[in-house]
Amino acid sequence: MTKPTSNSPGWWQQSTIRRFLKWLFSWRTARRALVSLAVLVTLYALFRTEENIRGKRVWDKYRRELEARGAQLDWAAYIPKLIPDDQNFAATPVIQSWFVRSNNVFTSSDYWKKDKYGLAESRVTTDKDHRGFTDLVAWGRAFANTNTNGKVESGPLNVASRAKAAPAVLAALETNEAMFAELRAASQRPYSRYPVNYDVEEPFAILLPHLSSVRNVCRRLQLKACAELAAGRSAEALADVKLMLRLADSIKEDPFLIDYLVRVACLQTAIEPVWEGLAERRWSDAQLQELQACFQWYDFVADLKRPLEVERASGLAILDLIRKHGLGYLIMLDGSGSPSSSDARAANWLGMVLPTSGWLYLEQENLLRGHQTLLDGTIDPPQRRVFPDRTEANGRELDRALKGGEFAAFIRHRVMATLLLPALSRVVVKAATAQTVVDQAALACALERYRLANGQFPDTLDALVPRFISQLPHDVITGEPYKYRRTDDGQFVVYSVGWNEKDDGGVPGKTLFDEKEGDWVWQYPPNH
Repeated sequence: MTKPTSNSPGWWQQSTIRRFLKWLFSWRTARRALVSLAVLVTLYALFRTEENIRGKRVWDKYRRELEARGAQLDWAAYIPKLIPDDQNFAATPVIQSWFVRSNNVFTSSDYWKKDKYGLAESRVTTDKDHRGFTDLVAWGRAFANTNTNGKVESGPLNVASRAKAAPAVLAALETNEAMFAELRAASQRPYSRYPVNYDVEEPFAILLPHLSSVRNVCRRLQLKACAELAAGRSAEALADVKLMLRLADSIKEDPFLIDYLVRVACLQTAIEPVWEGLAERRWSDAQLQELQACFQWYDFVADLKRPLEVERASGLAILDLIRKHGLGYLIMLDGSGSPSSSDARAANWLGMVLPTSGWLYLEQENLLRGHQTLLDGTIDPPQRRVFPDRTEANGRELDRALKGGEFAAFIRHRVMATLLLPALSRVVVKAATAQTVVDQAALACALERYRLANGQFPDTLDALVPRFISQLPHDVITGEPYKYRRTDDGQFVVYSVGWNEKDDGGVPGKTLFDEKEGDWVWQYPPNH
C-alpha cells in the first residue's frame, strides 16, 4: 500500500462538500444570485403593478356599465334624510329612550325582559309555523304567575274561554298603555326617521337598537288586539292593528335589508288579530274597509329593490375600507382581533407585499357579479312577480361559483362574495310570503264585506269587483288570480300555489309558508 506523501491533498480538500461551498460562496456565484434575485424582484414588481392596474381597469369598466344602467353604488346616498320633529314619528321620548346606552348596553333591552309581557312570554307555548287563535287562557295563567318558571298549561281556544280570559290579559298589558298612547299620538305624523347614528365609517357597524323595540311593541299590541277582539272591543283592536302597521311602516325608509325583514315580520304580527277577527266575524264593514285599504297599499316586491341595492353598496364600502386600512381590517370585521393585534399586523404586512389594491378591485367586481348572479331575474317589480325556479337556479349557480373553501375564495378574489352573498339567498321568498299575506288579507276583508252584504260568500272572486274591491290582486308566484273556492261549512279557502309552483288544491305544507311542499293558504278553522 502506498503511503501518502505530506504534499498530497487531504480528504477535506478533495471532498465534494468543500468544492460546493467554495462555488457557493464565490464572488461569481454571489453575483449570479444577486442578478437572479434582482430579476425576480423586478418580475414580481411588474406582476404586482400589472395586477393592480388590471384589477382597477376591470372594476372601472364594470362600474361604468352598472352606473350607465342607473345603479347607485355610493352607500352614503342611501342614508335617510333628516325630518323636522313635528313631522317625525320617531321624534318622541319613548323612541328616544330606545337609543339610551349604559355600559355599552341599550337600556331598552332590559325593559322588554322585565315588563309583564316579557316575564310571561317564555312560559306560553306558541306555534309560529301555523296560523291559529292566540291562547289567551295560557297568557292569563302566565300573567297570574310571573314569579314561577316552566311552561303554563295550554288553555281551550273556544270563544267562551277566550272571552273569559281576555280581561286579565288586558289588565296585565295596562302597564304598557302610556307607551302605546305616546306612539299612537306620534303615528299621526307623516314621516319617520329614527335617530340612528349613520356617521360611522363602516356601514355594518351602524347600531339599530330600534328594530328589536319595534318588534317588541308589535308583539304586545298583537296580544292586546287579540284580547280586545275576544272581549268584543273591535274598535280598540282596530286602533292597535293600525298602530302595528304604522310601526312596521316607520322603518320603510331605513336602508338596510335587516330593516326590510323586520318590517315584514311586524306585518306578519299585525295579520294575526285581523285573521282572528275575520274568523270570528268581529269586524264591521267600515272597519274592514279601513283594513283592506291598508293591505292593498303594500308592495313588498318593489320595496325589496332598495335594500338589495344598499347591501351591494355596503359591501363595496367595506372593500374600500380594507383598501384604506389594510388587510388587517378584515381581522376587525369578524371581531377576532384589533388593529394592534399580531394577526392584524401580519395581515397588513402581507397586504403591502401582495398586489392588494388590484385584487380588492377584483373582489368588488366579483361581489357585484355574484350579487347579479344570485338575484338576476328573480323578481319583477313592475309586474309584482317573483320567480321561484329562477331563484333556486341562481342559488345553485352561485354555490358552484363560490365552492372550494377559503383558499379558492382567496385566489379567485371572491372572499367578500363568499362572506356576504349567502345571507341574501332567501330574501326573495320573504318578499313573496309578505306580498301573499297582504294580498290574501285584502281579499279576506273584501270577501267578508260581501258576506255581510249578501249573507254568504261569493261563488267566484270576480263577484267582488268593483263594489268590494277595485281590482283583484294576482298571485306573485304565477301572475294569475289567487285560487278560491267556497267550502261545505259556509267558509272559503284562498290560496297561492306556493314556492313549489304546484297547485296542491289548497292543501298547505308543514308550515304556513312552506318552501318545499303545499300551498300558501288563507282559511279558517271549522265552526268559525
